[in-house]
Amino acid sequence: MRYSRQFKCCSILYVLFASAFFALGGAESSYAQNEILEPRKTTEYDYRGTKCFRFEHSPLPSWGYGDNSRKDYFYVSEPTDGPHEGRPLYVALHSAGGSGEEEFEWRKAHPDVHNIYAVPDGFYGMFPDCGKGGSPDWWYGGRKATEPEITPELVKRSGVALEPVEKRILAEVAWVIEKYKIDPNRVYLCGNSMGGSGTLGLGLRHGDVFAAVKANVPAGIWHAYDRLQLAENRPANELPDPPVCLDYSAQNDSWSFGHEVLFEGMERRKYSYIAYWGNFGHENLDENVAKVNDLFNTFDWTNVRKNEAYPVFTNVSTDDRIPWPSGADGASVGQRGAYFRWTNKTDSKVLFEMELRLASADELKSVIFEVPTTSQADVTLRRLQLFHIDPNEHILWSFGDSSGEAVADETGIVTIPGLTVLTESRVLTLRKH
Repeated sequence: MRYSRQFKCCSILYVLFASAFFALGGAESSYAQNEILEPRKTTEYDYRGTKCFRFEHSPLPSWGYGDNSRKDYFYVSEPTDGPHEGRPLYVALHSAGGSGEEEFEWRKAHPDVHNIYAVPDGFYGMFPDCGKGGSPDWWYGGRKATEPEITPELVKRSGVALEPVEKRILAEVAWVIEKYKIDPNRVYLCGNSMGGSGTLGLGLRHGDVFAAVKANVPAGIWHAYDRLQLAENRPANELPDPPVCLDYSAQNDSWSFGHEVLFEGMERRKYSYIAYWGNFGHENLDENVAKVNDLFNTFDWTNVRKNEAYPVFTNVSTDDRIPWPSGADGASVGQRGAYFRWTNKTDSKVLFEMELRLASADELKSVIFEVPTTSQADVTLRRLQLFHIDPNEHILWSFGDSSGEAVADETGIVTIPGLTVLTESRVLTLRKH
């Protein structure tokens, strides 16, 4: 079975070392060779037929907390149909007003409410903890929206090196993948408010761990800005392709200020960044967001796989003008990249094929947006598996009636400019000379 072959070569130590290596660009290791995380199950729940567990553990010295007497915890919920190997994992980061425990308890008390913490059917769920204000874990190790200036106190947190809380959460996720035989190509990260900031900062840096990430009203973009080194044209250290990213924020929410910096940096780097906005405030309930922007929940981000290529769309004709930096209440509702869909067809050493299309009006059922039937965009391909492209290599491409030759950049990333995408699927083909 494909999953078994992949998983057997991915022991917990391998996952820990791989996460640490990519997180720091290979510059240093976050784990000593003799360190193994050993969480202990302290509580077991049977909630409406679903098993849920609380795990506690001591910190690993190499995380750098300096206090080895502390105890950390996280929760794991089994799929509603019971434990199964090869299932996906849904990791949810809590807001500043909660904790891993409080979000888990709230989820139990409100099983029918749809928000960022609702674990999809068939998934394992995981709820890490960030601690309280003043702890070294606060804001998941990054800068808040209210900290755009790098003060002497923020120099360490605004660098590229991971903070102890980031190392801890990556290690906890790796342990859950190993413990529950999770499909390593279907691990997803999400969060609300402070957890949204942590989702962007922790998730975008670790495309080697997460297939896709989703941030709800993230309370700051500086964590991601720092860890991705978006101030530079290129990061000093090579990073794995980031996960497919969804962000929904409100221009009448002060925590969203500064989003224009992340928009510009992600566009310049040609990183995935699908965004939705509107005047829905600092909102976490899906039904309230949908009253303002009914596109935000139409893309199935938990169907993205880490072992499959994905496209990034930039210079898009159908993208709306972002409301930042003004953040004016009168700014229009909008989206970025919300209409595009894709299907992988072929990824071999000599040939790559991917279907591209726009979602139709019947598919989206929007009463707020006028859904387009055509869009022009530059298309960048990331996470190619077998179709390897060398830096500065010339690649032949075709798309519908159009064809040409594209030149990869100095990192081996190729962008096809000015494609016209329609609601009818057309195949984008790349070939070697």
